[in-house]
Amino acid sequence: MAELSWRHQTLIQALLSRGPLRDDQFHPIFNGLTGKNPGTHKQVFDEYLLKINKALSYVQCELRGFRNQYDGRVYYGVVNTVSDEQSKLGTKYSVPQIAFYKAIIEAIVQDATAQGSISNIHALNLRLENQVLTSTESQSQCDPTQVPPAVKNFSLSQKEKTLDELVQDQWLNRTPDGIIGLGVRSFLDLRSYFRNNDIPSCQVCNEAGVKADVCQNDSCTVRIHKYCLKKFFSQRRGERVCPSCGTEWNYVVPKAELVDEEDEADVPTQTQPPRGPRTKRLRSIKTDGADEVGTGSSQASRPTADLRRTTRSTACSR
Repeated sequence: MAELSWRHQTLIQALLSRGPLRDDQFHPIFNGLTGKNPGTHKQVFDEYLLKINKALSYVQCELRGFRNQYDGRVYYGVVNTVSDEQSKLGTKYSVPQIAFYKAIIEAIVQDATAQGSISNIHALNLRLENQVLTSTESQSQCDPTQVPPAVKNFSLSQKEKTLDELVQDQWLNRTPDGIIGLGVRSFLDLRSYFRNNDIPSCQVCNEAGVKADVCQNDSCTVRIHKYCLKKFFSQRRGERVCPSCGTEWNYVVPKAELVDEEDEADVPTQTQPPRGPRTKRLRSIKTDGADEVGTGSSQASRPTADLRRTTRSTACSR
């Protein structure tokens, strides 16, 4: 196992104790510990994170970079890379609270318009019975009498309290006007869930397009994150059109707002060495078999331990 210095350990502890940190919060910590600016010493930064991930792999954890799809900002966090019965014991949330969280996630990610949100009222009226199925059960095998009473009797006031807790713990985000979206912990923890459950991906970065712009052609399924649009169209001259069907895409690239390649949320792992100088490119994501749903950082309260598989047909049937 890679031997970590006190600097490596301090970086890990900062993420464990403070939760996911924005790049403008995490980078100054790295700068203060090493005297190196991650923006100008990218190779040094990547080597540090690679060494950390080699060590964390022995305890089935990973330091991961990711984007908040609502504002495009890069965050860093530590996530557990396995989901088993033992890891489920680490959550403070009850069975009906987890079922409620799962119902909200499904309602958000299955939206064909990729708004990335639902209303507070919509969330409070979600049915929870279907969320208690195990991964080996099917809808047809579900016996309504087997639904735990705690789930069937989960009250409106309990849902409201759970929403408050999920927002406070950063699993969900809520705007002042009552719009519910995914929190930064969900983007950190649910990457594998998005990949494995037919959640349409962004045409540019291949990450799940939970909050994205969609092609105006109703028969086209292309969706692109707003921050990816800036990069994608700024590299192309001429018409702004859908890369798949050619339909005109109503978008104007804001000046001086192009997302630079160096801002990408790639963090080297034990199987991915740090890169050299980067060039403008389109990034594809390789599915990581060890990146299981419902894990999350070891210090976090995890409501995602048993998110079940949903499919496009399930979404269409609702």
